Amino acid sequence: MTEKKRALIAEDDEDIAELEASYLLLGGIEADIEGHGTKALARALEGGYDILLLDVMLPGTTGMEICRQVREKQEIPILMVTACKEDVDKIRGLGMGADDYIVKPFSPNELLARVKAHLARYERLKGFRKREAEAQQELVHGNLRLLPKEMRAFLDGREISLPPREFQLLEYFLEHPHQVFSREELFEAVWGQSAQGDIATVTVHIKRLREKIEENVQEPRHIETVWGKGYRLRSLSAL
Repeated sequence: MTEKKRALIAEDDEDIAELEASYLLLGGIEADIEGHGTKALARALEGGYDILLLDVMLPGTTGMEICRQVREKQEIPILMVTACKEDVDKIRGLGMGADDYIVKPFSPNELLARVKAHLARYERLKGFRKREAEAQQELVHGNLRLLPKEMRAFLDGREISLPPREFQLLEYFLEHPHQVFSREELFEAVWGQSAQGDIATVTVHIKRLREKIEENVQEPRHIETVWGKGYRLRSLSAL
């Protein structure tokens, strides 16, 4: 079930505020009303709202100032509601970080349509940024850093070249810190085959990998041997 969105309406005209809230509720958006600018600013900064509807002229502080301060801390849609038809007021609001403006008197249907459009746009933006962040996700272990999506590895800040299997093997260790894996388990996880194949290749690849990432292969700082059981990524506290 989709969670309802929440709006804060900063409006000192009770009739207009109630009208806005009623139409938003019909669209599935819950709304709180605050008629004083300073109080509206405090509530907005507390967070918990998905969108703000700000009257430009408010007692205490203006909608413009609320917009400016909220925009410095939060990334949510902000719509300015103004009685002024002059472009300068609209430009000021957009310059403060507002996403849109609507002029009084307005059509409630138009208001609801704009609110939904901006909520949808921010949802798409959040989804894009999430995917972008996942694509840029890095794995770090001591002086090792991996960029899995780019298949790039760095040691002490210097890029090193790793063949695909060695990279995948190292990536698997970094994704599962402190877990002990047998050669059979590593073979199945990285090579994607049953453990009935030639598991000796795991030993060979770990040896080659250690030669590239360890200062001393006899005393590895990253991939350690757990005698009788297999291998694991060494604890950072031991580095």
